[in-house]
Amino acid sequence: MKKKLVFLTGAGVSAESGIRTFRDADGLWEQYPVMDVCSATGFRRNPALVHQFYNERRRQLGEVEPNAAHIAIARLAEKFDVMVVTQNVDNLHERAGVPADRIIHLHGELMKVRAIDDESRVYELCPPDVDTTPATVIDGHCVRPHIVFFEEAVPMIEPAAREVAEADILVVIGTSLNVYPAAGLINFARRDAEIYYIDPAPAAVASRVRVIAETATKGMEILEKELLEK
Repeated sequence: MKKKLVFLTGAGVSAESGIRTFRDADGLWEQYPVMDVCSATGFRRNPALVHQFYNERRRQLGEVEPNAAHIAIARLAEKFDVMVVTQNVDNLHERAGVPADRIIHLHGELMKVRAIDDESRVYELCPPDVDTTPATVIDGHCVRPHIVFFEEAVPMIEPAAREVAEADILVVIGTSLNVYPAAGLINFARRDAEIYYIDPAPAAVASRVRVIAETATKGMEILEKELLEK
């Protein structure tokens, strides 16, 4: 039986593909007040601005490719029972080869929108038609980005916690461990689980965690070698 390998991935995984992060110096929050474009209040106040912001993010996503870290994660699925729990809203894990049913998007998915009056109605946008506005109607429904805004619950946090609790090996990669509730998922790992943390500027973690203070691509190169040697 394959060991269960769960990845918790954050913005640092996609940064090397050219996806701009929010929290870094010169990040997106330097250009956009976060509560204007990433909150439920901001969407109610100025939906046109929020649609514009995510249109820009989708166009940028269409210009980048999965990097070596995404590809290494997908490659490990040949040897392990891999599940990816990601804070990222991009689709680079999918494009690298991880099956969609092996990915939990905690904060939503950039290439999808959902009906404002019925959140169960989710629609995938197909390039090149990726722009939406407050006037966009699909199947008779006005839509919004399929994103978990600030001030909203994170509906996939419980399924994610269950996956972490079942992991034989847990890898936290490319995250500051400052964004909750996602940052708390590491605490659901079993006592006997192996835990790795890959980040060039790692946060303080328990001594049992194997820290690899490298970028996502370099860290995954090291990790993949270690795991396969075992």
